[in-house]
Parts: sequence; C-alpha cells; structure tokens
Amino acid sequence: MELGLAGKVAVVTGASRGIGRAVVDELLAEGVLVVAGARDVTSLLGVTDVSAVSVDLATPEGPGLLLDAAVSAHGGVDFVVNNLGDLRLHFGGFTSITDEDWLWSFEVNFMSTVRTIRAAIPHLIERHGVIVNIASLNGRIPAPEAPEYSAMKAAQLNLTRSLALELTPLGVRVNAVSPGPVLTDMQVGPGRIAEQVVAETGGSVDQYVTGVKQVSPLGRFASPEEIASAVVLLLSERLGYVTGAEIAVDGALQSG
Repeated sequence: MELGLAGKVAVVTGASRGIGRAVVDELLAEGVLVVAGARDVTSLLGVTDVSAVSVDLATPEGPGLLLDAAVSAHGGVDFVVNNLGDLRLHFGGFTSITDEDWLWSFEVNFMSTVRTIRAAIPHLIERHGVIVNIASLNGRIPAPEAPEYSAMKAAQLNLTRSLALELTPLGVRVNAVSPGPVLTDMQVGPGRIAEQVVAETGGSVDQYVTGVKQVSPLGRFASPEEIASAVVLLLSERLGYVTGAEIAVDGALQSG
C-alpha cells in the first residue's frame, strides 16, 4: 500500500529497540527521514536516512534537544511518535511505591511526551503534521504491580484527546496506539518483566510467556512490527479523518 510518506521527516522517541526501533524501520521502508532519540543509539548509528541523537528524553531539556536536531538536519518536522516508556514492578503493594518511583514514572512516561510535543508543535503546525503517542493497554486496564505506570498511560490517553481538540483545527492530527503484550526486551529481556514476575511467584520464563499467551484471545504476543504498522498507517493520510482516537492493538484484551 502506497502511503505517500516518502520525503517526510519523523521524530521517534525511545527509538533504539522494541516498538520504537520497529517504527523506525517501518518509516524507513516508506521513505521517511527519521530522527531517532534514545539514550543509547549504538544500534542506529550508520543506518541510512536515520539521524541518531543520544539524549535523555526524561530530562527537561532532552526533548527540546531532539527537536532542535531534527530541525537542524531537515528544516522541519512532519511526524512525532512518542514511544519512550518504561515501568517498575512492585510486589509489596501500593504503600511500597515511593515518591521517587512515582516521579520517575511521571518523567519517563508522561512528561517526556508533554515536552516533546510542546517542542514540536510550531513545526507540526507549519507542515500540518501528525502526532502518535504509544500508550498502553494498562491505560485502561491497570496493572496492580505497576499502578504508577498505568496512571501515566491513562494520562497520556487523556492528553491525546485534549491535544486533538486544540490542534486538529490547526491542521495537526493527534492519536494514540495502545498495545497489549508485545514480545520485546521489556517483557522477556534480562531482568525485565518476565524474570521479575518469575522471581516473585516461581516457575520459569517459559511458563510466564505461556500464561500471557493463554490470556490473549489470539493466543500470542504482538510483534513490535504489528504495533509499528498501526503507527505508520495513522501517520498517513489513509487515515486522515482519524484524530483524537485510541487504536487498541491488543488482540481484543480490552474487550474481554
């Protein structure tokens, strides 16, 4: 399907692996020039049509630096994909979650999105651009072991709708994609969700993966590429009448 994206400029946060990297690769396949931001951009160095920017996007100045790099390299920005996100699991209940945990999640999962969009708005208005925020199933179905992450993703969904009301009349569409379980390092990488759950509850990583699959109506994890395909379609004018929407890519988990 020809999406008409060739020659456009996209900024992608959290772009070095997982969903972010899949979005980068999908955009490149469509002929988009990508400015990719992450703390470690080693995997992106030397990739054709990618400007890799090493930056901590959870800091107040990080998103502005990324947008400055995009404008400096390409003269403007057409698309912003806010993919940066992370979580910490807590097995000691709500009272075990400290202020530092909440503030860390606030900066990583919410304020990084706020600051990136704020820095991008003048450029997006100029080019009638598009924003896609990568939210989460947990924005609607909270994870008891990660309430602060769930709360920030719910806030991200609310922000998406609020911005759509403000920016759509100015020519900028704003949407969100909410993945369910995706087979990434966050899920099954060393020390991440699967290993933490197994350390707390017993069993094995394979048993954890099997358990997640059994909960899904589709019987499997999503791939990063499946999430990226939804993102790129939302960026295109094929869905030019879609704004203020949440697209759930979760195998019907939110419908269960």
